[in-house]
Amino acid sequence: MSGKGAPELTVRNCGDLRVAVVAAQWHEQVMDGLVDGSLRALRELGIDEPTVLRVPGSFELPVVAKVVAGRGYDAVVALGVVVRGGTPHFDYVCQGVTQGLVQVTVDTGVPVGFGVLTCDDEQQALDRAGLQGSREDKGHEAATAAVATAATLRTVAEPWR
Repeated sequence: MSGKGAPELTVRNCGDLRVAVVAAQWHEQVMDGLVDGSLRALRELGIDEPTVLRVPGSFELPVVAKVVAGRGYDAVVALGVVVRGGTPHFDYVCQGVTQGLVQVTVDTGVPVGFGVLTCDDEQQALDRAGLQGSREDKGHEAATAAVATAATLRTVAEPWR
């Protein structure tokens, strides 16, 4: 786990942005940490009332993110965790979720903060979940990145078509 090289993001004047947090339910302790971290980041940025939606698992994140992006939200924070098991299921889910979320942001022009942990074991997920004793807070990072990108997009006079 690197944790090195992360930028110091300065985001201002974004309290009026509409942000949705879409979070999976699998691995409850890890997900609670990710959601808490993202909500804390949004509060720090002046976004006090984000919409929070829960989905069964990480694979369901892209479809809900796409619908939310199409309903006037300025940014979406996608949170999930996939822990490697003994079958190729891990690879398929990770690839599908990643490609799906990239497609959402490219198709809609709405930034999606990628807070999906793809870990070899539960301990790696706990180390990244922003819980007490965790080394990293990926929920916080994903929310900050999504809002920072939305703030950057505000500076573009005409959308690309």
